[in-house]
Amino acid sequence: MAVKIRFARIGKKHAPVYRIVAIDSRRKRDGMFLENLGTYDPKTKQLIQFHDDRIAYWVSVGAEITDAVVRLMKIKSKQNPVDHEKTEVAPKVAKAVAKKPAAKTEATEKAPVIKKSKPAAK
Repeated sequence: MAVKIRFARIGKKHAPVYRIVAIDSRRKRDGMFLENLGTYDPKTKQLIQFHDDRIAYWVSVGAEITDAVVRLMKIKSKQNPVDHEKTEVAPKVAKAVAKKPAAKTEATEKAPVIKKSKPAAK
């Protein structure tokens, strides 16, 4: 199961509020989630609730964080620099978000290339 940390929309028309949730990546945006990790109000640009420790846990077990949530975490770290330094989320999130180049393994380099030939015409 591929877990992602992403937004799920709640609220009324023209008054969005987003939950930050850990959810199976194959589920709908507003579908059943595994855990509620926070709440964000984009109109006031205010984090209503944010669970750093639980986000760190989900990242440690292999959850992927979406770009929108990463931007939100950067905003939070700028707003509360002292609070952000105390938690150990920043190094774990930075490590998870950093994109590594695809490395070739010895098995893929040595694997023979099989070419399919067309059947002989009769």
